Amino acid sequence: MSGIFPLDKVRNIGIMAHIDAGKTTCSERILYYSGVNHKLGEVHDGAATMDSMDQEQERGITIASAATVVPWHDHRITLIDTPGHVDFTAEVERSLRVLDGAVAVFCAVGGVQPQSEQVWRQSENYHVPKICFVNKMDRIGADFLGTVDEIRNILKANPVMMVYPIGASDTFEGVVDLIDMQAIRFDEASKGVKMIYGDIPENLKAACEEARQQLVESAAEQDEELLDKFLNDGTLSKEDIIAGIRKGCLSRSIVPVFCGTAFKNKGVQPMLDGVIRYLPSPLDVGEVHAFENEDETRKPDAAEPFAGLAFKIVSDMHMGRIMYVRIYSGTLKVGQEVLNASLNKTGRVGRLFRMHADKQEALEEAYAGDIVVVAGLSNTRTGDTLCDVDHPITLETIEFPPPVISVSIKPSSRNDNEKLGKALHALAAEDPTFTVEYDQETEETIISGMGELHLEVLVERVRREYHVNCEVGRPEVAYRESMTVPNEGQYKHAKQTGGRGQYGHVWLRVEPQEPGRGFTFVNEVKGGNIPGEYIPAVEKGVINALESGPLAGYPVVDVKVTVFDGSYHEVDSSEFAFAEAGRQCFRQCFLAGSPRLLEPVMKVDVTVPEDYMGAATGSLCQRRGRVEGMDDRGGSKIVHGFVPLSEMFGYSNTIRTLTQGRGTFSMQFERYEAVPFEMSQTIIEKRRKEGKVRGYSAAE
Repeated sequence: MSGIFPLDKVRNIGIMAHIDAGKTTCSERILYYSGVNHKLGEVHDGAATMDSMDQEQERGITIASAATVVPWHDHRITLIDTPGHVDFTAEVERSLRVLDGAVAVFCAVGGVQPQSEQVWRQSENYHVPKICFVNKMDRIGADFLGTVDEIRNILKANPVMMVYPIGASDTFEGVVDLIDMQAIRFDEASKGVKMIYGDIPENLKAACEEARQQLVESAAEQDEELLDKFLNDGTLSKEDIIAGIRKGCLSRSIVPVFCGTAFKNKGVQPMLDGVIRYLPSPLDVGEVHAFENEDETRKPDAAEPFAGLAFKIVSDMHMGRIMYVRIYSGTLKVGQEVLNASLNKTGRVGRLFRMHADKQEALEEAYAGDIVVVAGLSNTRTGDTLCDVDHPITLETIEFPPPVISVSIKPSSRNDNEKLGKALHALAAEDPTFTVEYDQETEETIISGMGELHLEVLVERVRREYHVNCEVGRPEVAYRESMTVPNEGQYKHAKQTGGRGQYGHVWLRVEPQEPGRGFTFVNEVKGGNIPGEYIPAVEKGVINALESGPLAGYPVVDVKVTVFDGSYHEVDSSEFAFAEAGRQCFRQCFLAGSPRLLEPVMKVDVTVPEDYMGAATGSLCQRRGRVEGMDDRGGSKIVHGFVPLSEMFGYSNTIRTLTQGRGTFSMQFERYEAVPFEMSQTIIEKRRKEGKVRGYSAAE
């Protein structure tokens, strides 16, 4: 498996599907039948090779995409098993960006499920050719033809059956190869390794003849020469059918469909044959183009200048920071200096590996078409282009969706503050959909991700891998304070304690401003009642009061403060005294000006199938939201609205529940609006009890 491998015999593929469709079980069978593994690892036993993380084995789900390399009929297949849960969509996104083809797995009972649609759309964004495998044909309720219809109607694809099932649920025995028109059954004693070929059962002959005719017609439609042959002869040879289906698959005009039951060891080998027959090699994908210069290209050739894309970063306990790299052109060697064109920094390749799940095979060099792991390039980020120092090129990076849910996190022990920070930033470097911020106002560390399971898994990794016990809670919403009625007043700060005293006296006018105007300070003092050198101190005192408002301790916004009169003492006046007078005077005027709490309001876009539009609009209204409009896009409805941020926590789970997992949403800050009176009183009382309102006492 080392050395330059013929590129026409290389396949870089991913397995993608809705959660629990059987992707990882399919991967385990591929490893077994290709001879890489000598025993079958089962997901439900926590023994799947491709689920190497502790949490994957415990939860029975794939969390991180895993890569391996298998041989099949003198071909080399690099296989990436991707997660099915929507919270780990980044793993699917970055894998599809660098893969040449994909196997879409569907449950024969569930058919095209919500996440099936999501991963299908992601693959279409990257123009990835696909074949389909309808799995779990042994389950009660399995419906192969119904699933094929859903692929056509829901995914708007053009499925072409390559096999026909022999039976279904407990009578499922095998498949009919529609090209060779022979039945294939799988020997149970050999766990499906031995395939038994025979005649098509009599009761299926008519259906198989009809399915084969559709297959031949689909192949003929992909090429004018084949179409002429078909019209003249009424049929096509086996080679012609394969050539036609391959051409249609590569252009994504058709999708070959196979079926079986990976768990019962039936139907996987014909699907693997389909991978090498119909999915593209790096040569079929062809040259890659520079991101901002279509004329600058790199061909899939080991003799070209090196160019590759780092699509995944991992913090390995033994090797440190490593990255998965897809090599598009040239050769990469251990010790070679490479340019990170995205950052314009150079680095040296420390070690090279080919991965087999969580195990490594050391390499001295890798070539165009390879997917390898590189150690030593510490500055590299997900989506960065690595290239030859003398031949720079920047490839298109990977776009990730923004995080949709946030929680606060803190270490159980203050001594672990630094360890927690390092752990969170290491995880953020691995996962572009995971962000870490420190909120100065609430003094909380806020972590954000794609869903509650996503954050739950990452927090568990902090505990297990970085040995930091931590506590997770809801983040505190960053409210603001403002006023509604203009007011003016005076405050005299005068203290005499022996020796030089303190004296500062100001008159302030405090007025509300339009939302978004911020803070304005005006000096209208005339006649020297307050010497000019003390005016900045008054402003400083007001600004100090703005930082922690007198109502609930939140920052004050959108006010205009005018100092228009006052008095001073030649000996006792000082900058400190006028700053304190300004602070206290503002506080009194503000509280007398009908103050109010403001809350951040988010612009929310909810995308749902049309059948769930009512549920989406109702869910926003229940959260004090206002629906502003709707759009149609790609067969879905997009509901636009504005909702207070405090009401959006947990919404990702709500919308998925309401729409059977088919709904998604995005949100961004729009503006601040007044909090309803009763709600604001509750917030103010809570803040004052917690001692977060400066200068407040129960007597006030």
